[in-house]
Amino acid sequence: MFRKAAVLAIAGLGFAAWTAAADAAVSVVNGTLASSCFQAAEYGSASKDSIRLCTIAVEEAALTQRDRAATYINLGIIHSRLGNAQDALNSYNRGLEIDPSLGEGYVDRGAVQIMLKNYQAAIADITKGLSLNANKPEIAYYDRAIANEAVGNIRDAYIDYKKAVEIRPDFALANEQLARFKVVRKPPNGA
Repeated sequence: MFRKAAVLAIAGLGFAAWTAAADAAVSVVNGTLASSCFQAAEYGSASKDSIRLCTIAVEEAALTQRDRAATYINLGIIHSRLGNAQDALNSYNRGLEIDPSLGEGYVDRGAVQIMLKNYQAAIADITKGLSLNANKPEIAYYDRAIANEAVGNIRDAYIDYKKAVEIRPDFALANEQLARFKVVRKPPNGA
């Protein structure tokens, strides 16, 4: 049985505390605008100029379907960083419609679902992203732990925080959350 050592207020975590960790940009090849959009998403550039750059990039006729989908995912990351949850969700949806094999898109969409308090949708998206071998699984497990905890799945949250730390032992946010838990074993025969 698992008991929380302290009560977690999901809103108290603050979206900004974990959203940077949630972003898993999808690489795009070539020296195109799409490549510049990837760099903006990967290296933390979040501005109206970045949004404009990515929006122009998705309209490039020369992109492969995969690169167009990846560019929508990267546009979603930038919207997310700017706090534009609905625009981020729309971009992720568009990218995943084009290429549903992009695990990072599901993980990133799951992070926005958490922001919107759509926790069950977040759990489903992140689980799908993990099944597609998303690039940063420790982030996926961490985000899914937040969603699991929000809906009262304390044991699942503990397991996900623990998995995030197993993958990346220096993951400070996951270590902090994991430290709040205490494992209590049930005595045999209920005694």
